[in-house]
Amino acid sequence: IHSTKWLTVALHRPTFNLMVEHIPPPQLDAVFHALGDATRRQMLARLAEQTEQTVSQLAEPFDMSLAAASKHIKALESAGLVQREVRGRTHLCRLRPEPLADAHAWLTSYQRFWAQRLDVLEALLMNDTTPHPTPRKGKTP
Repeated sequence: IHSTKWLTVALHRPTFNLMVEHIPPPQLDAVFHALGDATRRQMLARLAEQTEQTVSQLAEPFDMSLAAASKHIKALESAGLVQREVRGRTHLCRLRPEPLADAHAWLTSYQRFWAQRLDVLEALLMNDTTPHPTPRKGKTP
């Protein structure tokens, strides 16, 4: 009988996963969830242009009901991106940009990460002296 015990020997090496080690806070998750939808991004853009709009005004350019627009606005509210104020029967919405600054700061750290990697790649490519085959005229592979 052949043993397969040697296949299951565990090596005790620490595993590091930077994405797991740098888990963003729940608020940041909510911001990225809210920004993950094009309709919500457009609503935020409209609020950035005009500081205060009703739910009806935010829903106007989209082919959706006021109830559907309200669900989008609730997602923006739960991310802290929109503040809703009720005046009688009118719901007014305002942009709260602070959570966007947190998201920007988080993304900036990865921008530096990729910029460094691309700089290294550029340097390698600039120093590449390996001869590359030139295509022959008239012959197709």
